[in-house]
Parts: sequence; structure tokens; C-alpha cells
Amino acid sequence: MAVRIRMKKMGRTHRPFYRMCAFDRHAPRDGRPIEELGTYDTSIKETDARAVFDKERVDYWLSVGAQPSEKCAILIKKYGTDGTHVKQQEEALERLAAPQAIVDPGAPASMPKKAEEAKAEEAKPEEAAAPAAKTEEAPVAEEAAASEAKPAAEEAVATEEAPKSEEATKSEE
Repeated sequence: MAVRIRMKKMGRTHRPFYRMCAFDRHAPRDGRPIEELGTYDTSIKETDARAVFDKERVDYWLSVGAQPSEKCAILIKKYGTDGTHVKQQEEALERLAAPQAIVDPGAPASMPKKAEEAKAEEAKPEEAAAPAAKTEEAPVAEEAAASEAKPAAEEAVATEEAPKSEEATKSEE
């Protein structure tokens, strides 16, 4: 039996996904394979992480005379045993497996407030009430200070006018 290693197309419209399989040469493209060897997913952004397959089984099928299709031959050359991109593939797979950092967008506006925030807001009205009480006392104190300041201001004006009049008399002479 003549065996070929080729891709079996799966997925949906505009979202192809392939399985690398060992087929009988006369079997249809999407037919039943002899063995599934790996996957090739074109939707993965990391190019080197797209092809993942069982290297030992691919080597076995190649050793018994299976012929790879053009695309499978390229993938085997890059990512198979002694491949040219094996290290890059391992790094790409590690990056994909690593947890992704998700930025916290903050609490939504419709969420109920936390207990600490509620206590802080309760304390603010009490603090606001205390200055209001001080401001009520302040007008009385300001009136008293103003009545005391008026005679002092009149005295200052009188003292300022006196030297001016002396200076005016000196300048006239």
C-alpha cells in the first residue's frame, strides 16, 4: 500500500485547521486516515507554534516509505527531528503557554461601594459639619473684630493725615 503524509482540512469557513495524517494514496483529502500525526493551525499568531506533531511517528512513517506532500515536507524539515526551527518552536510554545497579564480596568460604575469607601464617605459629612459650626461662630467674632478695627483704622488714618499735612506745609515753604 502506498502511503502519503498529507494534511486533512478541518474547521469552518474562513477558519481552516489542518491535521497532519498518514493516508492511503488513493483516499480522499478529508477521508479516513491511517493515523493522525499532528496538527497545523493557521489562526495562531506565533508562526513557529502553528505546527505541532509527533516526531517519532512521522519518522516511523518516513522510514517505511511514506511520501510527504509538499507542505508536510516543509513542516517536517522545519519542526521534525533535527529540524531547523525546533528551538524557535519550543520558545513560541512556551510563550503561548505562559499566563497572559490582564490589565485591571477598575470597578464598574454600577458596582456597590466597598465597606471602606462607605465609611470614608460617612466621615466626610461629619468633617464638613464641623467647619460649618465654626463658620457660624465666625460671623459673631468677625463683627466684634470689625467694631474694634474701625476705631483703630480711624486712628491710623488720622496719624497718616497728620504727617501729610506737615509735609504739605514744608513743601509749600
